[in-house]
Amino acid sequence: MKKIAVVNDISGFGRCSLTAALPVISSFGIECCPLVTGVYSNQTGYDSYVSADLTDSLPGFIAEWKKLGAHFDAIVTGFVTGAKQGEIISSFIDDFRNGAVVLVDPVMADDGVVYDGFDEARINAVKRLADKADIVTPNLHELCILSGREFSPDITDSEIREMAESLNAPSVIVTGIKRGGKVVTAVSSNGEFRIFTAEKRGHGFSGTGDILASYVASCIVGGEDVFTATEKAVRFIGKAIELTLSENPETPYRAEGIYFEKLLSNE
Repeated sequence: MKKIAVVNDISGFGRCSLTAALPVISSFGIECCPLVTGVYSNQTGYDSYVSADLTDSLPGFIAEWKKLGAHFDAIVTGFVTGAKQGEIISSFIDDFRNGAVVLVDPVMADDGVVYDGFDEARINAVKRLADKADIVTPNLHELCILSGREFSPDITDSEIREMAESLNAPSVIVTGIKRGGKVVTAVSSNGEFRIFTAEKRGHGFSGTGDILASYVASCIVGGEDVFTATEKAVRFIGKAIELTLSENPETPYRAEGIYFEKLLSNE
């Protein structure tokens, strides 16, 4: 059985991080091996939460995986709780890459706002992870940070392509680009650039980036190219958003994320 290591936190409530990755990857018949970086009562989009940072426990976990001779077909990384944790994850990639596809979701900002706690050292740690990736999945603001450009919601597709091609990663998937009533996902891979467009529904949903990263990684491990993988992921997320709004149309934004579970058996 193929295996994907997912280096991320887990939340008791809120469909994001490992709560999203585990069911999505498993639905492809791929074993999801979580390296848990932190535990949250509920994800940070809620009004309050409590958490436990597992940074100091990671070296011991990783040492045990080395004893097991663990091998992965892909490695997916997500939210990084601090610069120290970023360095541990970077070393993990070096130790376990061995032919694995490395996908980095550089979670640190959105819509012109850098997330709380992301100082220069923490941002630089995320940048170093992105430099090691085969595939990076930033939103537009994160792409600007990675490429050293000031964020603007009005950046053109040609500018997005230029920024994506300036990164070290061979493939870059830029998510959540707002174009009026549409949401665009742009993919730059080995000199080719494509745009995938979906209807914008609601005001935003937590966890869609985690679902996309997990879905794309699973497709890649299954032999799909990055464009096909992204197109399928965008279509799946669109269906899940449509289902979410049909079941609870009164709330345009929910920290609990999108209702994707019912759709997994249909893919």
